[in-house]
Amino acid sequence: MLVTSTPAEVKGVRFMVMSGEKAGGGNGNGSVAGAVEEGRAGVSASAQVPASALARVSAQAQAPAQARVSLRERKKQLTYRAISDAAVAMFLERGFDKVSVAEVAAAADISKPTLFRYFPAKEDLALHRFADREDEGARVVGGRAPSASPLEALRRHFLAGLDRRDPATGLCDAPQVLAFHRLLYGTPSLVARLYAYQGRSEAALARALGGGVSARLAAGQVIAVLRILAEENWRRIDAGESADRVYAGAVQAAEEAFVQLRSGLEPEGRG
Repeated sequence: MLVTSTPAEVKGVRFMVMSGEKAGGGNGNGSVAGAVEEGRAGVSASAQVPASALARVSAQAQAPAQARVSLRERKKQLTYRAISDAAVAMFLERGFDKVSVAEVAAAADISKPTLFRYFPAKEDLALHRFADREDEGARVVGGRAPSASPLEALRRHFLAGLDRRDPATGLCDAPQVLAFHRLLYGTPSLVARLYAYQGRSEAALARALGGGVSARLAAGQVIAVLRILAEENWRRIDAGESADRVYAGAVQAAEEAFVQLRSGLEPEGRG
């Protein structure tokens, strides 16, 4: 499934919803309000912003106006992350349905109207980082090597995710990731909202494939396959298997799935 990045503090544990990105937000005193305020201020940029973002800011040093725009966007994203991280921590501790939007807003020291300007729905507080990966399939297709077909590029990308235990593939048994997945799959409203994110992923991939009905059909099949593969990996891990134990089967299932995508439901030669 499409999952997210950056951590939240849950009873002293750094909750990593997604791997590979350093935290933004938090002022070291454990307060939600401090995390949000730090996001607004953009404090300690070197510790909070991914290296790629810092590199972009550095490259724009000769263009002050562009640098200012980049800084404003970075501050905005840090604020999004700080609020979302705080909300996820509360959801994990007490359950999604037992935490109100008003409580999240109060903990973040902002008003409800302000919170809703950042997050249109309560579910988006938990699923905000999914938006970071909505166009991932499209980016993989757009950035592929000239010799690789779109399907081959997507296959390699998913297998690489399995290899690094990317939570987006469902193949991650880190306790904090399992906790988030249990929250997600155990909350019907979050699952329903997740499908909306996946619908946008499908639309982005269809555009990258050229648009039209054929591209939409292909994108729909690809996104469905990736979702089912991730859900199966998650199901096995949630049942008690380790990611290492599931890995070989996950790779085999992925290979078979992409063969099926390539050949169709009824390969040539079958009557």
